[in-house]
This record gives sequence, C-alpha cells and structure tokens, in this order.
Amino acid sequence: MTLSCAMSIDGYLDSAAPQRLAMSNAADLDRVDDVRARNDAIMVGASTVRRDDPRLLVRDTARRARRLSSGRTESPVKVTVTASGDLSPDAAFFTTGESARLVYCPADRAAALRARLAGLATVVGLGSADCVSMADLLDDLGERQGIRRLMVEGGGRVLTQFLEADLVDELHLVVAPFFVGETGAPRAVGPGSFPWTASRRARLADTRQIGDVVLLRYALSERCDLDDRGNPGTDASGAAAVAPRAEPVP
Repeated sequence: MTLSCAMSIDGYLDSAAPQRLAMSNAADLDRVDDVRARNDAIMVGASTVRRDDPRLLVRDTARRARRLSSGRTESPVKVTVTASGDLSPDAAFFTTGESARLVYCPADRAAALRARLAGLATVVGLGSADCVSMADLLDDLGERQGIRRLMVEGGGRVLTQFLEADLVDELHLVVAPFFVGETGAPRAVGPGSFPWTASRRARLADTRQIGDVVLLRYALSERCDLDDRGNPGTDASGAAAVAPRAEPVP
C-alpha cells in the first residue's frame, strides 16, 4: 500500500482556517491523479471526509477510459474509517462517482451507521474498541475481490496509524515551499512510536522537483519491489499490493 500526502516545510497538512490551503500545484495533482488511476482503492479518514469533502475520483478522461477498458470502474473503490460514526450521507464521498464505498468502524457502531447511510456504502464493523485496527482493515480489504492495491491520502491520524503499525510499502511525500506555523493546524504525522529511527533509516527511493514542490518517495518495505532507478518493478504508480498479513504479497 502507498501513503500519499502533501505538507508544508514545517510539516502541516493544512492551515487552521476553514478554507482548504492548497499544498500542491496542478502538475503534482495530475501525478496524484495518475497514481489514483492505477490503484484499486483510495482511503481517507473520516476527519478528511468531514473537513475537505473530497470526491476521490479519477479526474483525467483518458485515465478513466483506460480503467473502463480493463473492466474496472472509472475510479477506485472509496474507503474511509471512523471511530465515532459521525459521517454525513450528503458528503461527496457518498454522492459522487459510481465506485463502491466501504466504511470501517468499531463493531458496536456498525448497525447505527448502516441505518444512517441507508445503503450508500458497505459498513464493516471491526473489533469492539473505539479505534479500528489498520492491520485488521487491510486484512479485510485484501480478502475483497478486485482490491489488491490501496492508496491512502490522509489525514494525519490515519497516516500516523499506518506508519506506526509498519504497514506501509511506499510513502509519497510532497513538500510545499512555505511554512504554516499555526497552532491547531493539522499535522502530517502526530506523535507516535515509528519503526524508522536513526538506527533504522527509511530508504529514499526517488526525488523529483515538480514545479515549485518536491516529491520524496520512500520505500518502507521490501514489497515495493523497486528497481535501481527507484521505480516499482510491477507498477509504475508506486502502488503496493494489499493482502492479509499472514500471506505473502504475490
């Protein structure tokens, strides 16, 4: 699986203002669209659904056509996760596009959320605590037909959970050329105990200037299957496979 995010020089995903602060540029957004088109599912956290109201669709007409010609939907399956169940059925996540939608939540909140969404998504209850395990979520996704590659686009809490659990194959990190420096603004990654430390460094697979932003690609697991130039051996998108933890990635 691939994590993708854009942040300021000082590590923020956005400002504290209600309006969305654009971290990227048109050329990089097109690159992200290409990565989306090559994946089977796109995931964001419920806070991102509430704050940004993303559509999570492939925008480019040619890319959508290629997906259709290969027997897939125009855009990947949409995935989100919520601990509280606080999701509006009017969100663009549920009302735009023809792709299937999956919502993960604690098992004891699943029935109420199914009633609230009224068939707009498949609600999957996992565990009994207030926090869904990202490892369990990946196991469930890996067992679903047609979902082998997952792209996670945020927000910070979801990114932190995947990184802490050492579940990420590749990280696409775009750095914008400015600072945010605002108390209360969302950060790309929160405090945590991460596998990559001074004694276990992440592998920098590639760097690329895209207009006024910089893309850093980190290989965080052997499943990336990167060649000597930092390109994935099986998929030029950098998307890594989703599979149950007990099984090797094909």
